[in-house]
Amino acid sequence: MRIVLKFGSGILASVKGNTLDRRQFARLCKDVAGLVQGGNECIIVSSGAVAAGLASLGLKERPEDLALRQACAAVGQSQLMALYAECFSEHGLKVAQLLLTHGDIDSRTRSENVRGTLSRLLERRNVVPIINENDSVATEELKFGDNDRLSAEVAILADAGVLLLLTSVEGLLDGKGRRLPVVENVAQVKGLARVDKGRLSVGGMISKLEAVKLAVDAGVLTVIGSGRKAGQIAAIVGGKDAGTRFLVGGTK
Repeated sequence: MRIVLKFGSGILASVKGNTLDRRQFARLCKDVAGLVQGGNECIIVSSGAVAAGLASLGLKERPEDLALRQACAAVGQSQLMALYAECFSEHGLKVAQLLLTHGDIDSRTRSENVRGTLSRLLERRNVVPIINENDSVATEELKFGDNDRLSAEVAILADAGVLLLLTSVEGLLDGKGRRLPVVENVAQVKGLARVDKGRLSVGGMISKLEAVKLAVDAGVLTVIGSGRKAGQIAAIVGGKDAGTRFLVGGTK
């Protein structure tokens, strides 16, 4: 099965938020390695470049200035990839970096090039493609969706069977704070999306539900789950009661 996993800044950064959480990376990479070793093809869409670059530029928190956020991303992207490479190497896997913009997806020629590159990388069976928006030149993630929409676009482009949106909560919660295990109609639960989000997060649950609709409308089963809870990735892929599962065909 081909799986796209989206890791947001909220699950990759340390508690202070101005550096990357190495323990989190080690655990998440171990979980993804388990999927690959089980015969699955995995693509990661990862935020975190800005968080990685904050300390290097002497900043304690995410700046308001867009150009400065882009500078953080430019500095932090290499650190982000170095940590992924280090953690995956412990499981005999290599990483490949793809920096994309939404224009790359929208362009027929460029999107086919991306599709072909991903196909060749996944054929190697020991490479995990890691995609981020090209934040030094593009601004969609920095302004809006924390790569939520990009992950849905990548899942569609790559003909993925499952899209996992990993966040800091267990899934979509109802009005009493209880996790919804299954959602058949995205439109009916939009009112449950809270506008609050973490200090390093950009999109929140609203942008995740928009990404969910885009993906399930294209036939990609999508799950929102916790990236902070051990065992969640394997549980979700294994069809267990974890996260919120959005069924294909239920968005009208």
